[in-house]
Amino acid sequence: METPHRVIAIDGPAASGKSTVARLLAKRLGYVYVNTGAMYRAVTWLALRHGVDTADAQAVSALLDSASMEFGIAGTEGTIQMDGIDPSTHLNDSDVAAHVSSIAAIPKVREMLVTRQREYARHADVVMEGRDIGTVVFPETPFKAYIDASEEVRAKRREAQGMQDDLAARDKKDSTRAAAPLKIAEGAHVIDSTCLTIEGVVEEVVRRLGL
Repeated sequence: METPHRVIAIDGPAASGKSTVARLLAKRLGYVYVNTGAMYRAVTWLALRHGVDTADAQAVSALLDSASMEFGIAGTEGTIQMDGIDPSTHLNDSDVAAHVSSIAAIPKVREMLVTRQREYARHADVVMEGRDIGTVVFPETPFKAYIDASEEVRAKRREAQGMQDDLAARDKKDSTRAAAPLKIAEGAHVIDSTCLTIEGVVEEVVRRLGL
């Protein structure tokens, strides 16, 4: 898929530091920052709010057909409205974290959100982060980075954020799901953030991608 704007794809597992890196990189370059994980969490929040079983693909699909979902841009960041509500303050809730992998494994959810994600590049240069940006959403972009870190460091980062994800279980679900599993995209620059500061990772991304 060719786009009129530049796309920088930042992928990696949970708590690898990719969100912070992507946001800082977008600010540095003057691009729009898009957190695709927030989009999946927003759908998860909506399903939980409606009492929908997040493991029931048919029920979730029916919810997608009836709900109002808006994904836009405000300033330099992507925005989300679900049934007219901004769910951003709820996206790190423990129940959302516990169910988001189930939602993300549903093909119809991924199909719908990938379409919405691609639309961003029709309007602006973007730094987009997630788990399948370089493999599925924008596989043709030459600007790909995969941010990783040790499980121990990632767990400490999650704790510092006040979150209690089971990272090992999350990694297994994300990397083994049938729909767009987490993996390193062809041509992606792999950067281990375990022993680097966030600023150090940003500098490494800029250097590796020639930005």
